[in-house]
Amino acid sequence: MPYRIVIADDHPLFRDALRLAVQDALADVTFDDAGSLKETLDILTATDDVDLVLLDLKMPGVQGFSGLMLMRAQFPLVPVVVVSGSEESSVISRAISLGALGFIPKSAPVQDMQTAISTVLKGDVWLPDNVDLAAQGNAEIDDLAHRLSTLTPQQTRVLMMLREGLLNKQIAYELSVSEATVKAHVSAILQKLNVDSRTQAVIAASRIDGDQADTADAGFSA
Repeated sequence: MPYRIVIADDHPLFRDALRLAVQDALADVTFDDAGSLKETLDILTATDDVDLVLLDLKMPGVQGFSGLMLMRAQFPLVPVVVVSGSEESSVISRAISLGALGFIPKSAPVQDMQTAISTVLKGDVWLPDNVDLAAQGNAEIDDLAHRLSTLTPQQTRVLMMLREGLLNKQIAYELSVSEATVKAHVSAILQKLNVDSRTQAVIAASRIDGDQADTADAGFSA
């Protein structure tokens, strides 16, 4: 059976370059292209035979690590490798803490990209040679990442919308649920994140992003 890989990046030229790199490494592979988080989730919803998602952290519909969080919550069996312009060790560490099985800097040589993809498809984790996750340990951030990973897909969506400043009735409209359901989700989010208010939940979610939140795109809608 051929591998099926989703390339989720809003830059067509980089998607083309990544596709060529993968084709040189794998004898039999098919691709799906996604230029936004919504397109990525639509592909994963429509098919159950995706072997790998190559995910950019900064594209339409994504706030920092929110896309990775939602994807891991909704499709926990689909391996995800982050492909990012960032090379900060702290960013790489957080991506792995949130469930990514690999992290490929966009500046990495083609051979490294090929090795990373082959490694993850075999079930292992791949990181750049110069990254030491142990040295990047932060107990508080690690605990926050664990708490965020316990959110359900719908709770993750609600948290993303809280970060956009949406009111309960606006979230209810976007998700086609009642305001009472949204309130229940918000209460569950506060409990899981061990915070007392919506504002504190938003601040906690922003902390996990670090510098990823500064330039990430907003506007996700389910």
